[in-house]
Amino acid sequence: MFSMSKLPSTTTILSTYSSLTAFMMLGRAIANEAWSVVNQIIPQELQTKILIKLGCLYRHPTSELTLIIHEQNCYVTNEMYEASEVYLRTKAANPSLEKLIVSKQQKEKNLTITVEKDQEIVDVFEGIQVKWILTSIEKESGPNFKFFELSFHKQYKEKVLGMYLPYVLQRSKAITEENRMLKLYSLGIYGGDEDSGVWGSINLEHPSTFDTLAMDIDLKKEILEDLDRFVKRREFYKRVGKPWKRGYLLYGPPGTGKSSLIAAMANYLNFNVYDLELTSIYSNAELRRLLVATRNRSILVIEDIDCSVELKDRISGDGGNDNVKFTLSGLLNFIDGLWSSCGDERIIIFTTNYKDKLDPALLRPGRMDMHIHMSYCTPCGFKVLASNYLQIQNHPLFEEIEVLIKNVNVTPAEVAEELMKSDDVKISLEGLINFLQRKKTDLDESNAKVVKEDGETTSHKNEEGEKDGKRNKKKKTRKTRRMKVLNDDDDDN
Repeated sequence: MFSMSKLPSTTTILSTYSSLTAFMMLGRAIANEAWSVVNQIIPQELQTKILIKLGCLYRHPTSELTLIIHEQNCYVTNEMYEASEVYLRTKAANPSLEKLIVSKQQKEKNLTITVEKDQEIVDVFEGIQVKWILTSIEKESGPNFKFFELSFHKQYKEKVLGMYLPYVLQRSKAITEENRMLKLYSLGIYGGDEDSGVWGSINLEHPSTFDTLAMDIDLKKEILEDLDRFVKRREFYKRVGKPWKRGYLLYGPPGTGKSSLIAAMANYLNFNVYDLELTSIYSNAELRRLLVATRNRSILVIEDIDCSVELKDRISGDGGNDNVKFTLSGLLNFIDGLWSSCGDERIIIFTTNYKDKLDPALLRPGRMDMHIHMSYCTPCGFKVLASNYLQIQNHPLFEEIEVLIKNVNVTPAEVAEELMKSDDVKISLEGLINFLQRKKTDLDESNAKVVKEDGETTSHKNEEGEKDGKRNKKKKTRKTRRMKVLNDDDDDN
């Protein structure tokens, strides 16, 4: 019969519990320390492979097949991973899910709902049941190591590979185009890390269009025709054996609209923009790793290339410390060398305020195919700005302003600043006239000073010339006298 006297005392129970708890904490500490050592010695990718192999050894034979879809594939973004991520957002209503990640950026119409890691999502395609799981392994430095596991019955292998995955790719592309927001990529923003070389992005919401650009109408038309011709020439580039890319050099004084033109091109083509700071690149290998990670249908921008970085000469190696491994040669190889074929429908844009400072090797066709001079404001550009800022097409003061603009170097940015100073049209235009007249006065005074200095220099040269002439004349006279004396001596002898 059960007796209460046989039960251990409360003190014994508490002592045993404390000992057990201490033992478990010690075991956990030892396990954490061992796992930390393993992480330092064995790469995460190799750990994953080992765990998968061990799992195969200790589990019973199964009819299930699992596909692993990694986020990165040799430094290049895995298109299948991105497509899976987009596609699974449509499965957020799955009742088996317990955690969802909800986000929304400015100007986006809808919420973005993604699935938290380590959750199973069940999908059915033509009677085939598949299971998705997102796995994320933390790294001590850099981004997490992420991959999808797609599991299904082995007998459906061919159908999943041949039909289901292509369907996921196609469906994700349609979803992306439907909700497309242009992105501006750079290093070190929104999850990007300059040290790890990961592109981060924000939405590109620049409102510039070709209609709002203060440019010459003919030049604007020429650029649009060139862009239209480029995006339609997939088969042409393939037929002639050239990578499907195009290079543009934008040059001209500061404030002439180079950045606005880039934004207008991105909005017109619906291309994402990658803004690359060359000062953050330390080797040619790092440059290649970053550039192959850019996507198709994108614009790579390197602004102020003349002062971004001191590139070493391609042949002599002059221009810097021997330890500098990022060279002009490395940049050129990606622009039009073998690495230039890593991607399609790419546009590369260089900007500079001083075209003459650039190495001629950067400027030849095949690298910078079209050179676009961003000039000072013209009468045509002024009318565009007046329409943008004042919403007028004509005004009695236009004629005076256009005459001044023809005789003064003024940038579109300076004109725009004057037009923004008042909401009253007449006051704004009169303010612009006063600004242009001051610039013209300064220009006239500067020219007069130069003419005066040139005149003084010429006068000084004339005076020096006269003095030299007199000295030469005296020398000639003395020489003639010496020759006469010598001749007289000869006659006496």
